[in-house]
Amino acid sequence: MTERSELTSTVLVGVDGSPQSTAAAHWAAEEAVRRGAALRLVHAWPWLTDGVSAYAEPDDLPDAVQRILAAAAEDVRGLHPELAVRTDAVLDAPVDGLVAAAADAELLVLGSRGRGGFTGLLLGSVSMAVAGRIGLPVVVVRDAHEGAQGAAEVVVGVDAHDPEDEVLDFAFHEAVLRGARVRAVHGWELPPLFGYAGGAVPAGEIAQLEALEAKLLSLALAGPREQYPGVEVVEEVMLGEARALVEASAGASLVVVGRRRRPVDFGPRLGRVAHAVLHHADAPVAVVPHG
Repeated sequence: MTERSELTSTVLVGVDGSPQSTAAAHWAAEEAVRRGAALRLVHAWPWLTDGVSAYAEPDDLPDAVQRILAAAAEDVRGLHPELAVRTDAVLDAPVDGLVAAAADAELLVLGSRGRGGFTGLLLGSVSMAVAGRIGLPVVVVRDAHEGAQGAAEVVVGVDAHDPEDEVLDFAFHEAVLRGARVRAVHGWELPPLFGYAGGAVPAGEIAQLEALEAKLLSLALAGPREQYPGVEVVEEVMLGEARALVEASAGASLVVVGRRRRPVDFGPRLGRVAHAVLHHADAPVAVVPHG
């Protein structure tokens, strides 16, 4: 079932034959080519099926898995014949199986599988759980027709008060791979004291606060600018953390957000900004663990 490669780096993608997983496989294949990495297609049961029934019967599982993986591999090889492709079936619970399978990968790619009734909430529960738990960057890709597929811009959310090196390095590296510019977006909120005071905030005070936030953003980007001198950088400061990134995603090929690693294994694993961007962004979203 596998085609071995001498390449040491791997981009892993979960596949199930759906349009979402097909979009994810195409995105992952292009990313593997950019990185000079191998591509590993993984099917985890019982989460992933052959698209005919909700779950494959145990006796039919091997055939169903082989059909899904063979079709995905053939599709990818047709577009990228030079790419080293490996296929595997992971017989485990969906989240545990994908997390375990990605242990030796440098990137995991998943398709959005949301089935809710609210427009724009397109992220499935498994993708959300994996993104909040895994120890490496995970990219969630929507359907192929969504987002700006060829846009030469990588958007990264920056906490100018506490910038994270891992998140910025991932975003700038992706920009280098794409020959793209980086749009560094710092969404900020008014200090709580303004809410306690009540009433409208004077425009002059907002302008002063925004100027300070812009200075902090420039300081946060000084290191990456020096490390990646060939990357064009656009700095953007806007009220509203999640809203700023969602709006910027409309013109991006990739949106990068951070997720703080948790010392304990309970409670919410994604911050509110990452959660909102994953649900509403128009472009693929990379969640990068840090801390």
